[in-house]
Amino acid sequence: GQLPTWLQGILLRNGPGMHTVGDSKYNHWFDGLALLHSFTFKNGEVYYRSKYLRSDTYNCNIEANRIVVSEFGTMAYPDPCKNIFAKAFSYLSHTIPEFTDNCLINIMKAGEDFYATSETNFIRKINPQTLETLEKIDYNKYVAVNVTTSHPHYDSAGNVLNMGTSIVDKGKTKYVLFKIPSSVPEQEKKKSCFKHMEVVCSVPSRSLLHPSYYHSFGISENYIIFVEQPFRLDIVKMATAYIRGVSWASCLAFNKDDKTWFHLIDRKTKKEVSTKFYTDAMVFFHHINAHEEDGHIIFEIISYEDNSLYDMFYLKNLNKDFEKNTKLTAIPTCKRYVVPLQHDKDAEVGSNLVKIPSTATAVKDKDGNIYCQPEILCEGIELPRINYDYNCKKYKYVYATEVQWSPVPTKIAKFNVQTKEMLHWGEEHCWPSEPVFVPSPDGKEEDDGVVLTCVVKTDPKEAPFLLVLDAKTFTELGRATVDVEMHLDLHGMFIPAQDVKTETE
Repeated sequence: GQLPTWLQGILLRNGPGMHTVGDSKYNHWFDGLALLHSFTFKNGEVYYRSKYLRSDTYNCNIEANRIVVSEFGTMAYPDPCKNIFAKAFSYLSHTIPEFTDNCLINIMKAGEDFYATSETNFIRKINPQTLETLEKIDYNKYVAVNVTTSHPHYDSAGNVLNMGTSIVDKGKTKYVLFKIPSSVPEQEKKKSCFKHMEVVCSVPSRSLLHPSYYHSFGISENYIIFVEQPFRLDIVKMATAYIRGVSWASCLAFNKDDKTWFHLIDRKTKKEVSTKFYTDAMVFFHHINAHEEDGHIIFEIISYEDNSLYDMFYLKNLNKDFEKNTKLTAIPTCKRYVVPLQHDKDAEVGSNLVKIPSTATAVKDKDGNIYCQPEILCEGIELPRINYDYNCKKYKYVYATEVQWSPVPTKIAKFNVQTKEMLHWGEEHCWPSEPVFVPSPDGKEEDDGVVLTCVVKTDPKEAPFLLVLDAKTFTELGRATVDVEMHLDLHGMFIPAQDVKTETE
C-alpha cells in the first residue's frame, strides 16, 4: 500500500516481552520484562526496531540468570546465600516494599523527553529513536506516592497530570493528583521538570487500609474525575506478602456488594465537589473521555462486572488452547455516566436529576447522595483511544480493540459514541494491538487522519505487520510486514517527527 506523505514520526509501543529468565518463570503475563518497539515513518518508508528496557530489574535478573526482583504477580526471593534474615527484617521495617522499575505499560511525554511507565513510583527515560534506556526517575522523591497510573493526561500547555496513591503518609492513605510542568523557568534550565512537580490536590481513601486500585482517571474542561472502585489493595496483606510467600496480586480483592464512588475535583479551586455521587460495584481500567454540558459532567469508561480479566493472564492459563478455553465471565461494557453537577439541592428523593437527553440517570437517595446509572453504549471493546485534540470536549469517535468473550483482541473498531455506529477491521488469525489515532496536519474533522496498530499473527510462521487504516473509512492504506517475532504489547504513543530531538541522530 501507500502511506500518506504527511505521516512522519515514530510509533513507540511498550509491553511485556520476556517471561523466562534462566530456569525461573513469571506467573503473570503483566509481569514480563519490558520490551520497547518502534515503527519510524520517514518519507513513505517504515523502519522497525525493538529493544528490552535496560531497567535495574532487567539487569539484576539477567546477571543472576533468574528472577530476583518481584513483580505484581510474581514474588521473587533473593539469593539464599545472602542473609535471608537481614532481607526479611528490611521487609518488616518497610511496610511498602521497594518496587520494580520494570516499566512495561506505557510511554509518557514530560517536557521534551519520553519515559517508559508502569504503575510503580519509577519511570525510565528513554531515547525514542534508539530505544536506549536512560535515567531512572523516582516520583517518590518529589511527591509522596507509592503507586501511580500509567495513563497520565496532558493539558493544553503540555503539562502532565497524573495520579498516585500515597500509602505510608502518617497512616493517612490518600489519592494524590500531581502535575509535572512542561517546561522549567529559564534560570533553572539545568533542573529537570520533576523538581517542579506539584501536588494539585488529594482525596482521602474511603478506607485507610484498603485503597482502591485504578489504572486511569478522567479529565474534563474544569474537573478531574476519579472513580474509586471496590477493587482494592489490602495494605496489611501487602506488607506481609513477602514473608507469607504470596504475590501482591493476591492482596487485591473485589467486593461486588460495595459501591463505586465518583470524586469530582474542581481544577481551578482544587477542591472536591461536596455532593457524593456513586454507582454499582464494577471493575474498570480505562477512561475514554469526559466533557461538560449544561451543568453536567458526561464521561465514558469501559467496565466489567468482576475482576476475572486479570486472572486470565496468569501464564498457566495462556496455553495453546487459550482461545478455546478462556472465556471472560464478564464482557467489557462501554458506559456513559451523566453526573448533574448543578442540580436543585431541594429536589425530591427518588427524582432523576439528569436534565439533558440521555438514558443515563442520577437519582437522589434518602441520604442526599446521588446514585448514577449509566447509558450502555456498546459491548466488547477495550484499549480505547480518541483523537486527543478532542480530550475534555464533546467528541464522536473512539478507536478500540474488539474482544468479545476472549481477552485477546481479534479486530479493531471505530465506534461513534453519538450514533452508536461501528466500523471494523479484522482478518483471520490476526491479533491487533491498541489502535493509535494520528491526526492529519490539515485535518478539519475529528476523524481526519490514520489509525495505526501492530498486528501479531496467531500462526508463528506468518510474519506480523504494522497496519495503517484511513481513520474516516477504516479502509486499509498500507501495511509494513516485519520479519521478526513481535510481542503483543499494551500501550504506546505516536511522536510526530518535529517532537523528536534530533541531536542524537
